[in-house]
Amino acid sequence: MDLLCLGLNHQTAPVDVRERFAVSADLLGEASKDLTEKPGIEEVVVLSTCNRMEVYALTSEISVAEQSIKQYLAGDRPFDERDANHFYKKVDNDTARHLCRVVSGLDSMVLGETEIFGQVKQAYTQALEAAATGGTLNKLFQKSFSVGKKVRTQTSIQGGQTSVGSVAVDLAEKIFGHLKYSEVLVIGAGEMSYITAQRMMERGAKKIYVVNRSLENAQKLAEKMGGEAVSFDDWERVLAKVDVVVSSTGATEPVVRPEHVESVRGKRKYRPLFMIDIAMPRDIDPDVGKIEEVYVYDLDTLKLQADENRAKRHEQVQACEKIIENEVQKFSNQQRNEHTQ
Repeated sequence: MDLLCLGLNHQTAPVDVRERFAVSADLLGEASKDLTEKPGIEEVVVLSTCNRMEVYALTSEISVAEQSIKQYLAGDRPFDERDANHFYKKVDNDTARHLCRVVSGLDSMVLGETEIFGQVKQAYTQALEAAATGGTLNKLFQKSFSVGKKVRTQTSIQGGQTSVGSVAVDLAEKIFGHLKYSEVLVIGAGEMSYITAQRMMERGAKKIYVVNRSLENAQKLAEKMGGEAVSFDDWERVLAKVDVVVSSTGATEPVVRPEHVESVRGKRKYRPLFMIDIAMPRDIDPDVGKIEEVYVYDLDTLKLQADENRAKRHEQVQACEKIIENEVQKFSNQQRNEHTQ
């Protein structure tokens, strides 16, 4: 039996490719279970976030499992081999090493980010509850969580901005100078929206509006932020007066389209509108950015600023890598001993 990781991320695939292979957050367990029924696959955990889609598997035959995974991700259409160049493959110790780097935030767009730890735990929990994991992946993922905790407590890799939401706010400030007099519309009431809204308030945003398909969830987030909840049917009215839009929903189709912005341009008196799309798949139709006074930034754009943070943390990365390598060797030795007993 071998460990296998097959995936793509912000380093290997542009956003338009990543969104084609994305798996909805509430379907990760179902996808994991489905894959255990495919040829060559014994155990599975499917991980899908805004910046990566990865399948971790215990396999009896790597090449067969790889083909099974690719075809499953392609859905009803045949897997396009042109997409194969965007995928990476890790086997055995490299799989363990990669997962530990992911959980520790070393493989993230924003180096040292904290959200990924919870996202991996959620993906693993769903796979576990769906009976898609067994002894090997259970031990691997528990080890990765232990390593992630050790990395965060024994190094300062979390120093500085550690979330995509924080980087998005930094970018907004670079455009506006400051957020003191800005009004912000947050579309979506999930964790990423909460983090971004919180950062906006910390930087002095004048007012924050929160819109979500569930008004109750919008109200909960708005109360935490001291903002105002808006009915999803009424969000275009708010669009007419805000300066910044941050969108992070779980929608499968664009939420903000050119016609939405065009309809309020006159009311806005053609003031600049800064839009940050941190959803996967994207919430904001790329054509919105073609409107003269509108500036749209997606996850690929945010990567440019994240790279600046990465350059400043090289020394801490080396310390993290040393911890990970030691723990991977321990895991490998433990697995070897169990198989020889």
